[in-house]
Amino acid sequence: MAARSVRAVWHPCTQMKLHEAALPVPIARAQGVWLYDGEGNRYLDGVSSWWVNLFGHSHPHIKAALVDQLDTLDHVMLAGFTHPPVVELSERLGALTGLGHAFYGSDGASATEIALKMSAHYWRNAGRPEKNRFIGLAGGYHGETVGALAVTDIPLFRQAYAPLVRLAATVASPDARGALPGETAQDAAERVVADLRAWLEQHHAQTAALILEPLVQCAAGMAMHDAHYLRQARALCDQYQVHLIADEIAVGFGRTGTMFAHQQAGIRPDFICLSKGLTGGTLPLSAVLTTDAVYDAFYDDDVARGFLHSHSYTGNPLACRAALATLELFEQTDALAANVQRAQMLDRAFAPLTQHPAIRHARRLGMIWAWDVDPALTPTPFFARRYARHAMAQGVVLRPIGNTLYAMPPYVIDAESAEHLARGALAALQATLAEDAPAVGRGAALAPGLALP
Repeated sequence: MAARSVRAVWHPCTQMKLHEAALPVPIARAQGVWLYDGEGNRYLDGVSSWWVNLFGHSHPHIKAALVDQLDTLDHVMLAGFTHPPVVELSERLGALTGLGHAFYGSDGASATEIALKMSAHYWRNAGRPEKNRFIGLAGGYHGETVGALAVTDIPLFRQAYAPLVRLAATVASPDARGALPGETAQDAAERVVADLRAWLEQHHAQTAALILEPLVQCAAGMAMHDAHYLRQARALCDQYQVHLIADEIAVGFGRTGTMFAHQQAGIRPDFICLSKGLTGGTLPLSAVLTTDAVYDAFYDDDVARGFLHSHSYTGNPLACRAALATLELFEQTDALAANVQRAQMLDRAFAPLTQHPAIRHARRLGMIWAWDVDPALTPTPFFARRYARHAMAQGVVLRPIGNTLYAMPPYVIDAESAEHLARGALAALQATLAEDAPAVGRGAALAPGLALP
């Protein structure tokens, strides 16, 4: 199966030549926090399969909802038609966020594209077509389609496509790791607000929106920041008449401890982008929610003033039903409260890793853990790739971002599985450091590693 996959499948975010040395692992089934290969070996899904899985694989409640929906309606186009799952999901998301008029796509990058287009088109309809530029945070990641790449500040993903991309501006990140001696995370956030303020003072007339990942910039190495930055950003966007787009694709649905990350700042964005955990990790779906003011700017007899964007599977009934079942699980399991206790359990399990002398900036927010590994101790290239290989040997799926280890497990992980995850994470670190020990001993020059999430 692995060999056939390499011949026939172009795998995402992958240099395919690497599979000459290490074939992809064929997964036959999954249950709870575990993935099982064809030989019966199991691997704990410590990254929730790229951050999508919330309540474990093959959850019976979500499965039952999908089977029931499949018996009634699999799909119908949403242009000119509607159906109960998309209506109910839109109502539920509106109640949870305070925003409505849900517009659906298939994935996170699609949600980013929708929000950017919607913002710029709003200003056009409002008689201010010059407001068509965007601004993001340094290190921000919002997807890899051409429009999304414009606001993604990770050169590895966008350099090859630079001629196709209309780059947005970037301002300093409030990453708490950048705090100066004596500063708190809030101090660090307040200091870099000046960069955003200065940009908006000069360019607000051409700026449609600021897009950011609230509280955690995941692809930037789980860069966490204080909610103070969000409050200041909201105030500045109001002052200069610029939309605020909250990209909650990775951090929404309880990952940071609240249902949505921006809620910890007590603000309301103009747009919210949702995907990943929206369906509990079962089917592709994304949504963009916005305000009445934005919606009203498109409401007109003139077709050209409408938001003419579509996907063939927009609002797919099966995906919407999976999302509804996922939201029901939050209520049935009191997931946010249960995660407080679950996170404390994982803190205890991760304590040996957190206290390891190679670790810098150990941090947690909600159900996201991250640890930076001292680059002076890992001079051999490709730390992330080597660590991931050792983790798999320990029966754990962990994929560092550069020199940042992180864990984002499903919300059903129990004490035994938590210990397995923590032991595997620590053993993989020790094995990777052992590979580097001879070079460190010789005082080798540091070599940059390739960082893929």
